[in-house]
Amino acid sequence: MTTATFKKEDVLIEALPYIQQYEGKTFVVKYGGAVMEDDKLKTIIAKDVTLLKKIGINIVVIHGGGKEITSLSNRLNLQTKFVNGQRYTDGETLNVVQMVLAGSINKEIVRRINMYGGRAVGISGIDGEMIKVKKYQKEDIGLVGEVIGVNETLINNLLKDGYLPVIAPLGVDANGTVYNVNADIAAGSIAGAIDAAKLVYMSDTEGVKINNELVPHLTEKQIVDFINNGIINGGMIPKVESALNALNSGVSKVHIIDGRIEHALLLEIFTEEGIGTEIVRG
Repeated sequence: MTTATFKKEDVLIEALPYIQQYEGKTFVVKYGGAVMEDDKLKTIIAKDVTLLKKIGINIVVIHGGGKEITSLSNRLNLQTKFVNGQRYTDGETLNVVQMVLAGSINKEIVRRINMYGGRAVGISGIDGEMIKVKKYQKEDIGLVGEVIGVNETLINNLLKDGYLPVIAPLGVDANGTVYNVNADIAAGSIAGAIDAAKLVYMSDTEGVKINNELVPHLTEKQIVDFINNGIINGGMIPKVESALNALNSGVSKVHIIDGRIEHALLLEIFTEEGIGTEIVRG
């Protein structure tokens, strides 16, 4: 046998106990950034989530689409405005958000997964009033919703019937008004509602860094301390706060990984070392 053959065997043997451990469990995968822009990476993630489903793991995908929203807004001569890192969403921008998230991006992801037999179904948080929200209160950022509940019935029914839900992060309030929802927060809320074993954030960052060094393992208490001390800041805060909410809702483990690495999802789940940061209770 060749050296390459031995390496492939080693990978499969290392993955076996994880496959056995997670068979029948549910993973929620949120991704955005470069993974949604690079054609090769889009194909890889479609294959990876399909593989996970084929070996008996239930998969739910939640996606972003910020750059595509900005691009279409620019073509329509709509002003793009951010307030403390969050998109200000007026009525016209919300129309663009719906077109991009629940339309073009969602259906492209579904199409790619289905090319490999993944049985994906594209929905948004509007469907079945799945993501219930109220208007974001901390500051005025327009039609942006704060998640107050998840109707998990639709998701669980799709999983039970062998489908792979692909969810666009939109929500509705008690009056039926549609809101834009932060995709990280939507993913954490959904993962908690369906008792996911894992929540995986795939983005353009290696994971949580402290003093420019990647930290492979963190607990809830460490995360809180780092936020309070200003060590974790900026765009990482919504991710880790969503991770904490998910853990408090029953999710066993949260991972933050670099989606720009080919097969990052499989490497994080099926190898001892992993490639990003895992966050656990305790």
